Amino acid sequence: MSSVEFNQMLLSNADFLKPFAVNLTRDTEAANDLYQETLYKALANQDKYNSGTNIKAWLFTIMRNIFINNYRRKAKQKTIFDSTPNDYLINQKQATVSNAAESDMRIKEIKNAIQQLPEIFKTPFLLYFDGYKYNEIADVLNEPLGTIKSRIHFARKLLKEQISRF
Repeated sequence: MSSVEFNQMLLSNADFLKPFAVNLTRDTEAANDLYQETLYKALANQDKYNSGTNIKAWLFTIMRNIFINNYRRKAKQKTIFDSTPNDYLINQKQATVSNAAESDMRIKEIKNAIQQLPEIFKTPFLLYFDGYKYNEIADVLNEPLGTIKSRIHFARKLLKEQISRF
């Protein structure tokens, strides 16, 4: 089969590919890309087509295989498309100034709330806050491990109630 005959046969059967491409991709832009890539592969692999066989089935197979390969490639890449605007890149060279006064007020509020805790909760909480493990705190205070855990839990709960959220 000559190239001219193959091209005419390809063009006469290409219209059936567009609805199939839309059905596969569910997107008109992606369908157009898939359609073009299918026609390109068909032209590039013209020598692999056996004359007398069903050209529609051959073209559908090419399109389906391209779609599957692209899908697998995207799944391997695990590409995440970020459609949010990149406004943070505007004025990138401007320096930001942090407000230390607000964080200082927050730290004072937390320290004040810790100091207001009942002594039974404050001591284990401060030891835990300093980095001691539960069993170390239990040994130092000669209390059971479960008691230490519950006192630290209740200290956290009281602190959450006392500290106002912004």
